[in-house]
Amino acid sequence: MAKPAVVVVGADKGGVGKTTVSRTLLDYFSANNVPTRAFDTESPRGTLKRFHPDITEIVDMTTTSDQMKIFDTLNATSPSVTVIDVRAGLLSPALASLRDIGFLDAAKAGQITFAVFHILGPSIASLDEIAETAGFMTGAKYFLVKNFINDTQFFQWDQATYNSYFHRIKDATELTIPKLNEMAYEQVEVSSVPFLKFVANKGINDEAANYSFVLRGYVRHWLANVWSEFDRIRLTDIVGSKSATRNSEK
Repeated sequence: MAKPAVVVVGADKGGVGKTTVSRTLLDYFSANNVPTRAFDTESPRGTLKRFHPDITEIVDMTTTSDQMKIFDTLNATSPSVTVIDVRAGLLSPALASLRDIGFLDAAKAGQITFAVFHILGPSIASLDEIAETAGFMTGAKYFLVKNFINDTQFFQWDQATYNSYFHRIKDATELTIPKLNEMAYEQVEVSSVPFLKFVANKGINDEAANYSFVLRGYVRHWLANVWSEFDRIRLTDIVGSKSATRNSEK
């Protein structure tokens, strides 16, 4: 049985595109035939569940009962990967909870694969989060994600400041999520479908849709660039999947 893998996507700052990155991860794992489930901690509303309803459950990660829903079921044979979309302001408390229940020790011991996608905003305040999370990263694959999806400008990041923060954590890896055409992004939001289904011109139940050819092209090109970043870090290998054939709907 494959070792369970947990991927946490979060930030303490709001509005930096955490759920967008979670959606690209779910599409990526789907296209690479990696069995995946997801938990949306935006309780009770849920944004991730709107786009991936079949595999996503809304939870309140601050409650013991919902923590049990997530972590007491990790050793199920399928799915092998659990993606947790952590709502704004909850990343540090969530990592502290993982420490308290012994999850981080299990990851350090190699019993669980643990990866954190830390979505960064443009401000120094967002960079300060790195110092707060550094103490939790032993045993984890730690990815610092600069997300340009909404045309973010990292204007406060001079080289000295950049180096002082990014070099604090050993083996941290940087990722860049490029900007997506605004109209294309808005149309996917209105359609409430995964990026892959939008590109394939399908509705949420795989019915034929009538999305713009032009906007589908923008999303296809953008998604390919995002996935090239995931390929670069060998994400399927990290989560224990050796699938070599990508089953793309594009």
